[in-house]
Amino acid sequence: MQVSDVSEILGGKNVLRGDIASRMDLIQLSSKGITKDALLRLASYLSMSIRQMAELLPVTERTIQRYKRKQRFNRVVSEQLLQIAEVAARGGEVFGDRDKFLSWMRSPSPALGNRTPASLLRSRFGTEVVLDELGRIEHGVIS
Repeated sequence: MQVSDVSEILGGKNVLRGDIASRMDLIQLSSKGITKDALLRLASYLSMSIRQMAELLPVTERTIQRYKRKQRFNRVVSEQLLQIAEVAARGGEVFGDRDKFLSWMRSPSPALGNRTPASLLRSRFGTEVVLDELGRIEHGVIS
């Protein structure tokens, strides 16, 4: 997975206000904060509503709605958004097709305790589990 894929999912240079070329840039971006506009781009990529996104984040739907498009979320929310975007980028790479990836995200997986991958994106640990499972899928390891 390329860091540039994460950038594209979040709206690219225009939305993020700069180039994202390395993981160090992601650290800096999380400290600076992700904008509501980038959250909306991620939600669109994942075909999720603001309510569904809020369920994955340490912020309420109402708070998200109150933010202006250029307003930045705090570091904790921004880091979670970046982790979810990383899963989206990796999933697109593994499945080679956004629709196949989204279908997998919404389907219960025996390897994930019959939970959907999307439901695990609420925490850093959950995103790591989903990324691990994507790695197994990529390498043909069936859990």
